[in-house]
Amino acid sequence: MDDCIFCKILRGDISCRKVYDDNELLAFHDIHPVAPVHFMLIPKLHLASLQEANDSHMMLLGKMLLLVPRLAKEQGLGNGFRTVINTGRGGGQEVFHLHIHVIGGDDIPPMVRRS
Repeated sequence: MDDCIFCKILRGDISCRKVYDDNELLAFHDIHPVAPVHFMLIPKLHLASLQEANDSHMMLLGKMLLLVPRLAKEQGLGNGFRTVINTGRGGGQEVFHLHIHVIGGDDIPPMVRRS
């Protein structure tokens, strides 16, 4: 996609601080981190969101989820981390290219406050 910022990163039009790169996936540090460690894992295939995924993406999605803990540990998050996949406008998705946020390195607050 010509206007997708993540596709621009994949093409090399925009630079990033890489965490991981192979023929299917790229991980890079978020430019606006919300914690000491905050990186994203994206497929090189443009897939707008998790809602667009189907059975043909099963291996890719599995690879992404299995790679996250390894990359998190390499980034110093051996004690735990948060993964976030915002899906659709109602789910807070801002960039419409599937991505997993990996966040940690500090005491991060709960996602949902309980009363």
